[in-house]
Amino acid sequence: MTEEHVQLRNEACPCGSGKRFKHCHGRLPAEEPNPVDDKVAFIIAGTQRGGTTSLDLYFRDHPRISMAATRKELHFFDHEEHFGSESVDYAVYHAHFPRRLPQQLRGEATPSYMYWNAAPERMARYNPALKVIMILRNPISRAYSHWNKQRQRGREPLSFWEAIQAEPERIRQALPLQIRNASYVDRGFYTRQLERVWQHFPVAQTLVLRSEELQQTPETTLQRIADFLAIEPFPRVTSKNANRRDYEQPMSANEWEYLAGIYASEISQLERTLAWDCSSWRNEQVGEHHRAA
Repeated sequence: MTEEHVQLRNEACPCGSGKRFKHCHGRLPAEEPNPVDDKVAFIIAGTQRGGTTSLDLYFRDHPRISMAATRKELHFFDHEEHFGSESVDYAVYHAHFPRRLPQQLRGEATPSYMYWNAAPERMARYNPALKVIMILRNPISRAYSHWNKQRQRGREPLSFWEAIQAEPERIRQALPLQIRNASYVDRGFYTRQLERVWQHFPVAQTLVLRSEELQQTPETTLQRIADFLAIEPFPRVTSKNANRRDYEQPMSANEWEYLAGIYASEISQLERTLAWDCSSWRNEQVGEHHRAA
C-alpha cells in the first residue's frame, strides 16, 4: 500500500459520518482485488470547464450510481506514475470508491481524460466495457473560462492574450507530455480527442453532450444519460450550475475574433462528425462572457 493510499484511508470519510474513510465507506481493503462487477462502469472524461462538475452532482443524486467518495477528479488514468510498469495497481484507484450497493454503477469525473493522449488506451485496458461521457462547450468561451479559473487561482501570471500567444511554446517545453493548466486553446480541438477515444472504445459506448443543453434543458440531457447507462430516470432535482466563476472583464472582441479564426475549421469538422449545428457557438456575443462560467 502506498503512502498516498494510507493517508487517503486515514482521512475523514466524505459522507460526513465522522469516521475515518477506512472504517466507513472505505472498509473494503485496498489489497483485495475487486470483483469484475466492482470495476468503474462509466467515466465523465471531458471537457474541462464544460459542465462536468454539475454532471457529477446530478449523478450523486441518483440511487443507482455510486460516484467516487473522496473527491470529484481522481486523475488516475492521466498520471504517469500509475503506469510505470505492466502491472498496474488498480487497488489505488478503487480505494476512492465506497462499497457499492447491488445494482449500483460506479463512476467518476476527471475531465482531462479526454484530452490526455494516453488516457483512453489506459481506460480501455482497465475495463473494455467502460462507458465514456463527454460534454463539449464552445471552445472559444471554454478557453477564456479555463484561463479565468487559472488566473483566479494564482496559477496564471499572463493576461489572456499573452497566455494564448505563449501556449505553443509552453506546449513545446512540456514535451514529451502535455501541459495541464495552460492548455487553453489546445483543449478546444475536440475532434482529434474524440477520434482518439473512438480508437479504443466503440462509438456506442460513448455519449457526447452539449454544455448549453445541460444548462438549458437538464431533464432532457439527464434522460439521455439514463438511457445510455441503462438505468432508471434521474429523480427530480433542482438545476445545478456548479463551479461558476465571475469574470473581471469580458473577453475582448479582438481575442474573440482571433480564436474564432483558429477554431473555424474545428467547429465545422465537429458539426460533420457529430451531426450538430454549432451556429450558436459562432454567433455567441463577446459580452456574454461577463457572466459567471
